[in-house]
Amino acid sequence: MDNIRNFSIIAHIDHGKSTLADRMLELTGTVEKRKMREQVLDSMELERERGITIKMRPVRMNYEYRITNNEKENQYSSFAIPHSSNSKQTFVLNLIDTPGHIDFYYEVSRALKAVEGSLLLVDATQGVQAQTVTTLSAARAAGLVIIPVVTKIDAALARIKETAREVEELLGCASEDIVYVSGKTGEGVAALLSEIVRRVPPPKSELPKDEVFRSLVFDFTYSNHTGVTVYVRAVNGTVSRGEKLRFAVAGSDFKALEVGVFTPEQSPKPSLLCGEIGYIVTGIKEPGIASVGDTVAAFADRHQALAGYEEPRPVVWASLYPENQDDFGYLKTALSRLRLSDSSLVYEEESSGALGRGFRCGFLGMLHLEIVTERLRREFSLSLTITAPSITYEVLKKKGKREAVYSAAFFPDDHEIFSVDEPWVKITVITPPAYLAALVKLLFTRGAEVGETSHFGESRLALEAGLPLSELVRGLFDSIKSLSSGFASLSYEMAGKRPADVLRMDILVAGEVVPAFSRVVPRRFLETEAKATVEKLSEILPRQLFAAKIQAQASGRIIASRTLPALRKDVTGYLYGGDVTRKKKLWEKQKRGKKRLKEIGKVNIPHDVFLKMMRSE
Repeated sequence: MDNIRNFSIIAHIDHGKSTLADRMLELTGTVEKRKMREQVLDSMELERERGITIKMRPVRMNYEYRITNNEKENQYSSFAIPHSSNSKQTFVLNLIDTPGHIDFYYEVSRALKAVEGSLLLVDATQGVQAQTVTTLSAARAAGLVIIPVVTKIDAALARIKETAREVEELLGCASEDIVYVSGKTGEGVAALLSEIVRRVPPPKSELPKDEVFRSLVFDFTYSNHTGVTVYVRAVNGTVSRGEKLRFAVAGSDFKALEVGVFTPEQSPKPSLLCGEIGYIVTGIKEPGIASVGDTVAAFADRHQALAGYEEPRPVVWASLYPENQDDFGYLKTALSRLRLSDSSLVYEEESSGALGRGFRCGFLGMLHLEIVTERLRREFSLSLTITAPSITYEVLKKKGKREAVYSAAFFPDDHEIFSVDEPWVKITVITPPAYLAALVKLLFTRGAEVGETSHFGESRLALEAGLPLSELVRGLFDSIKSLSSGFASLSYEMAGKRPADVLRMDILVAGEVVPAFSRVVPRRFLETEAKATVEKLSEILPRQLFAAKIQAQASGRIIASRTLPALRKDVTGYLYGGDVTRKKKLWEKQKRGKKRLKEIGKVNIPHDVFLKMMRSE
């Protein structure tokens, strides 16, 4: 175990985590040069398209470290580097690359539990961002060793000295503690690998006097051929192929069909040692047995399970319905498969009189919602009706019944409600001073309670505020980015519940309510929301053969209306010559047909319209 170092990379989104990981894999020879590509650890098509990490990914690297004579005098750690007769020694570096977007924070929290150290990556062109602070707090709470790293030092717009001072202020460290690298050119990466060996402590056995195998499950995948494969951090003992194991929490027994490590593909090994990060093929094909946070232990082990993870708490809810009700069973299977690779996805069956049978799904944020629905479309070829995203409201009806409402389509009518409570969040916005006044004005218009402002480094401020969670769903993040020209960043944490003055707004298309477009809005924003929604829908909804009205309705009255013109068709194009009365007859016939269609016609809403209405742009 003395030659093992387990660490993760944590940072704000787009601060170069995947690029730095590429250079580490290249420098250590983990991936052959002919197989190297950009974002080699980002295996999903969506990750590569968007340039973001969605799913954490472990990888094992072997690094030859040159030992110096004074190595025992380690100024950063209490442990000593193991010596040998050779001046070089091979260390096993287990890296877990994590997402940077706040919607995937649950992925980060699981990764932190499996390592002893973290690289805190800060982009020299952007400086410390709000999510940097959030992930740093989690890493410190987990007791990890933090190595500050300033990256993108080769960029033309790099502010290396200013960024270093921000990092020093954030961590309370000295300037010489910071490592400077470029993931693009590879500058400083070798020095960073040496610092990982020097500063990150080796793993320790959970039960020093007991060699019985125990490991913590931090992720798992599913294959039709091999069943569930669990990703584990071995905290005690050793496990080999063929050994009988058990899930301590689920109480299910199985035999290890294969054990191994990630290089970054799954590479079988004879055994998995204490302190290592690897995988175990269970062969289990029943759903619901394997779970993140469970303990995989030797069959004879009767110790209590290891401390697991907190259950993810959905922030945003939306209902998914198949366009064809015959696909309901397939949608259920698809969601269960996604759940195997995304443990933060929550879903349960529900039914709607207008939309049929579907699933109410809980997500960690708007990006998480968009990624899941896009994966369902791409990986399972499903066409879905997606309801407008909503949060959880606690509604007390006038008859005395209290209920939690997750979907706007099921939100009671205004005259039935006595009171409503909604969740609030505490947000932190880090911004250059030039944008502070505009951001404060924006927050006030969103019903926020603006708190303290403090200096953060030489050229930025940290602004705290409290506001309804629903404002994040209504695109606050995008508004802040737009108003600050992309320089401001936002992070948030839950802050209890407060009374809300909200009501349900329905959208009617051709006289029919479309439940998927219903949403709960603050009363003070009703007219603005109604006009904006009707305007947006009229722009993206394909024109029909008849004129169709698009209306927003709340409390029994129409708030906004827009008519979608009929699709024009030249019914006289084939005529050549002749009297004009022939054309007039065809025009009159077309007019009567459109009038009849307007009375009985139904507007067909394509799948992409629901996706565009879901997005805030």
